[in-house]
Amino acid sequence: MKLSQTGMGTTKLNNIDEMYPGQSILLQTGQLVQYGAGLFGYNTIPLLVRRNIEKIIVDTLNKYGCIEVLLPTLQPDSIWKNSGRYDHYVNDGTMLITETNKGTFCLAPTGEEAMLEFAREKLKSYKNLPVTFYQIGEKYRNEIRTRGYLLRGKSFPMLDGYSFCADEKSMEEEYDNVRQAFLEIFEKIGLKVISIVADNGAMGGKKSEEFMMISEQGEDKILFDESTGIGLNTEILERENYQEYLKEEYGIEDISKFKEIRTMELGHIFQLGTRYSEMMNGKYTNKDGKESLYYMGCYGIGVSRTVAALYEECVLNSEKWGPCGFSLPISVAPYKVQIVPKVEDEEKFKLAIELYKKLQKENIGVILDDREGMTIGTKMKDCKVLGTPYLIVIGDKQEGDSFELENIKTGEKEQLTVSELIEKLK
Repeated sequence: MKLSQTGMGTTKLNNIDEMYPGQSILLQTGQLVQYGAGLFGYNTIPLLVRRNIEKIIVDTLNKYGCIEVLLPTLQPDSIWKNSGRYDHYVNDGTMLITETNKGTFCLAPTGEEAMLEFAREKLKSYKNLPVTFYQIGEKYRNEIRTRGYLLRGKSFPMLDGYSFCADEKSMEEEYDNVRQAFLEIFEKIGLKVISIVADNGAMGGKKSEEFMMISEQGEDKILFDESTGIGLNTEILERENYQEYLKEEYGIEDISKFKEIRTMELGHIFQLGTRYSEMMNGKYTNKDGKESLYYMGCYGIGVSRTVAALYEECVLNSEKWGPCGFSLPISVAPYKVQIVPKVEDEEKFKLAIELYKKLQKENIGVILDDREGMTIGTKMKDCKVLGTPYLIVIGDKQEGDSFELENIKTGEKEQLTVSELIEKLK
């Protein structure tokens, strides 16, 4: 990508939001565009980061035997009335609806109803089970209190998956399978999360866990035992039988050493049992030729939340200026290296273009800062703003056939030939 084609000019950061500096930088530099409360547009780099995160999710879930599908987000009100949740969602103002001469339609806040409708026509026999369908699509919730920019919006991309099983044991096995996939997904993205004991709340069912990132920017408070790495949502303590529940479902007998910390929720998984199958007549034919209800599980990752959490986690701080940009992990950074040449020097600029083309040919994401009328120092600052992990400056100090590659996060530098560069960046 050539920066001259993006229309990006010199960026000056002022009055950075102390609570959410990462997303504040994205907004000030035009990488995120806010259309209204909880409504955002993505410029190219955050969009590509989001797509790389989605690819990690898809590749990992496929590896664990899950099946990707895509369902409509605009849905007839009938499927929500069949489940009995229509009045609840409309009355509390969560669900956005539109009335037409062809009927009333809903913008989906979640996907249980649509997925059960989808699965019921395909999973008619015990021979089809177990299976986990998942999708990554837009969800809509009329959040009254939007907070944290992408962390709580009205429109947001979400991974939602649903398992369909013949019995409780199979449901628990599929739940554990997806749980392991989720832990692997966050590890690949580069975020440290802990799975904590959670309350099923309005979702119902037997058991659930949240995937939390320890962060002062989070809006959740949990109890956490550092020695064991076990955490639990404080909502659990509101149960009358919480001690019995914790011991039976999670093997936790003593919470006296747990301390309160602040966290950011990125994912949530549930064992739903037969609740939604009962509401929506979700049945299959068992081995005895009789109808039985599906045992279901539900699994979600907030994709835009994960994008936001990643940017906040990767903020770079200057001693002089404070928050000044990012260093994105190689696993999700769409562009691995940024070339900053001395544009007014014809020979140096030609060398930069040659390197740029060679890296492109090798399928390595590379940015060429070919903008005119700016100092190399200014362009180096913009490299941090864009989150590019590595930098190559081709200026007066450039000599011979090797290039100095700088790690933006650590400041470490090394001299590499073109072939060594390609090998490292690949």
